[in-house]
Amino acid sequence: MKPGLLSITFRECSPQQVIDLCVKNRLQTIEWGGDVHVPHGDLAAAAEVGRNTRRHGLDVAAYGSYYKLAASPADGLDFSSVLDTAVALETKAIRVWAGNRGSALADAAFRQEVIDDALRCADLAAAKDIKVCYEYHVHTLTDTLESTCDLLAVTEHPYIKTLWQPSVGASHEECLAGLRRLAPRLHHVHAFHWWPDYSHRHPLREGADRWSAYVAELRSLGCDPDILLEFVVGDDPESLTDDARFLNELLG
Repeated sequence: MKPGLLSITFRECSPQQVIDLCVKNRLQTIEWGGDVHVPHGDLAAAAEVGRNTRRHGLDVAAYGSYYKLAASPADGLDFSSVLDTAVALETKAIRVWAGNRGSALADAAFRQEVIDDALRCADLAAAKDIKVCYEYHVHTLTDTLESTCDLLAVTEHPYIKTLWQPSVGASHEECLAGLRRLAPRLHHVHAFHWWPDYSHRHPLREGADRWSAYVAELRSLGCDPDILLEFVVGDDPESLTDDARFLNELLG
């Protein structure tokens, strides 16, 4: 397990500033976001950010795209543009969103469109040896554990994985059970501590009991995904210092 950072945590920072923060705080890998730092289709920017990341001794954990399965093509974002950007960035994983509707609002036809697009994208990405990873997120088909497991089951593909993050407001037991079930298809983890709702962000250290259990469970399962920090308190680079220190302590 390597400690890392999602670049979207600091959208106001330049790519160089994000890299400098990671080096300063002993983080080892970055998921570069497709909205600001590495825009979809800007291959020159992607190549430069990738080179600079590696030049500073860091890995590129993934390309955090905003491609929404079954929805983005109609909005003018083609997966080939996302894939080309990931290739230029020289990463082995692309984050995608499992549609743009929550599982409770998705009918069978929309769900099938998401499935078909996921398999299409995975085949394209496989040709470049890049994995497609579902974001684990509200307002998509991965908004619940059961819906995520169902989607993974019907998109069984060697190049389809999932991400995981604790569901805000869920109990420790629920989160731990979800992590356990998703571990076989898990690519990497997004780490933060919001409690009891989205309006209350806390230092990761305040969730030490939960995060210690998550890491211990993953290790007991023989799973060693990278764990990347996201959404620090106040979006403040100073808040990253303690979160990174705690994560490094946790991962040893």
